[in-house]
Amino acid sequence: MRRILLLAPLLLFTAGCGLVQSSQSEATDVAREAARKAGEELYGQRPRTAEEVGRAASRIDGVEVMRVTGTSTHDGDGIDVVVRTSGSAYNGWFDVEEITVRRCFTVRVSPKSQWREEPDDADCPDGPALTFAPPPEPPRMPGEELRAKLPRVPPGGRVDEAEVRRTLAALDLDPEIRTEVKAEGGRVGVLLSVEGNHFDPQDCLLARIGPGATEVWVPPRIQRMPGEGGCTLANALDPAPPPH
Repeated sequence: MRRILLLAPLLLFTAGCGLVQSSQSEATDVAREAARKAGEELYGQRPRTAEEVGRAASRIDGVEVMRVTGTSTHDGDGIDVVVRTSGSAYNGWFDVEEITVRRCFTVRVSPKSQWREEPDDADCPDGPALTFAPPPEPPRMPGEELRAKLPRVPPGGRVDEAEVRRTLAALDLDPEIRTEVKAEGGRVGVLLSVEGNHFDPQDCLLARIGPGATEVWVPPRIQRMPGEGGCTLANALDPAPPPH
């Protein structure tokens, strides 16, 4: 009996050490889960640069971006992002206070990545987390200016395509804005657009000048999705009905 009593504190101490270690392991699992959720938010098939992926990762709550390697999600193996996350755990029997750990993991962003892919453990790079400049603002579409300056043709009149082109040239548009003009059926259609990424809605502005009516509008979002044909001269000359 005395031997059992003497061994009891030793067994309790050994068990306690195991439980403390278990708390650290549990905290690490929490940190890993935060990294895995970051991978879910970054998952997608849209082509992105390393700068875009790093910026997106840095905006996720609880995530610090420590390193970004690769050039594009669609080049080679894609982009690897080393993120630092934290996790906490507490065992009321043996922990004096809550245990918090900070760990680094590698999240891969590529069309080959799997949904809910488990992040790999990584060594945390020295130095502070990376920071990223905000993305450049897209050029502003001159809707009001276009509406004010396009010619008004009276009923029964004739639309002058050359005058429409001169009006567009006088607007001094941002170089990123592409313009297209086409005359058809006594009307002139105008398309102002910015090159899209083939995944998100395209930014565009349409106009139609005809006898008795000059119209300027932005197609609904669903029509500006890739493949929907909203940002085309055909839609300017013969607008598709609005979505229900």
